[in-house]
Amino acid sequence: MRAFAVARAVRGIEPLVAAEIMELGVVRRLRHREVWFEVAEPGPGSGGLLGLRTADDVLLAAAVVDGVGPGRAALARLRRAAADADAETPLKFRRAAAPPRTRRQAAQPGTPDGLDAPGGLEVSATFVGRRSYSRFDVEDAVGAGLSRALGVPYHSRAGGVAPPPGAVPWRVTIEGDQAVIAVRLGERPLHRRPYKVDSIPGTLHPPLAAAMAVLAGLGRPPAGGAARGGGPVVLDPCCGAGTTLTEAGLLAPHARLAGADRSPVSVRAAAANTARAGVRAALAVADAGRLPLPSRSVDRVLVNPPWGRQVAAAGLLARDGGLLWREGRRVLAPGGLAGALGDGVPGGFRVERVIEVSLSGRPPALAVLSVANRRR
Repeated sequence: MRAFAVARAVRGIEPLVAAEIMELGVVRRLRHREVWFEVAEPGPGSGGLLGLRTADDVLLAAAVVDGVGPGRAALARLRRAAADADAETPLKFRRAAAPPRTRRQAAQPGTPDGLDAPGGLEVSATFVGRRSYSRFDVEDAVGAGLSRALGVPYHSRAGGVAPPPGAVPWRVTIEGDQAVIAVRLGERPLHRRPYKVDSIPGTLHPPLAAAMAVLAGLGRPPAGGAARGGGPVVLDPCCGAGTTLTEAGLLAPHARLAGADRSPVSVRAAAANTARAGVRAALAVADAGRLPLPSRSVDRVLVNPPWGRQVAAAGLLARDGGLLWREGRRVLAPGGLAGALGDGVPGGFRVERVIEVSLSGRPPALAVLSVANRRR
């Protein structure tokens, strides 16, 4: 059995998600925040799909609906398509990918055939562009159709009512005049990492942190760091809750991780999250404007600097934000790279690659930088 699947992504990194998926399936199309692909039925556990690092989520499609216009007539079209959809096939695929514990729960008496839980279904919807209907209208139309097709209750989100635990999560995405009706592969979105229990304001979105690490060349044994023995040294000078370090460590288990933050609360959160993920990192309470590291001792600097929106610069950086980049240049070894999320190119660096992404309502750039005027 093969499935048509959709990976959801942060706007701008769809090609990175597609590159990761190509090791597991056949990529068919890239859309706004989506990668469409085909994949063979996974073995127990996930078959790799639940381990995608750069994807926000993975959905298994039951129907692709054309002719979904901006008028309210589209709602009836979506309801009919959902009622006629082959919903059982993606549900069976979902069961095959579930961890053993989830599969045992699905086999309990009273669970409808093909469903992973007896709690009925829920639907969430998103669309691009202006339309004469709301997301709740779309959800209720598709939910009614799926309820008819599967013979299970639909739990509406209209009015702010939360679906009950155990409701199978379906998703509808509409771009142009085309909609996809799909069920989530896992029990929760992929971007909700199990390790990320401790959080702080301004913490980085995990798939975006993974994308930064991938762009900086992690995930494969790089040349930098090999000559000194061991894996590359990866530093996050503003480590926050440790998301970037954790994603780097999961992508590159051979890496040696180091993080600094002037907030003891952040360092404690980073220590808890990295430990929960099984990632080892050397963490210290230190100011990013004066790092306690020797010059040219780091192979990769990964950083999400304080933008001044959710998190204001503090310490030495509050007086001179350029100190972060001067320290970054100082500690980078020859051939080293910096991955950064922000606006503009800091002085003393050369852009190797840049991707505009959409985050928190603004278009920052995810950039890979090398030290300018330094022989590699």
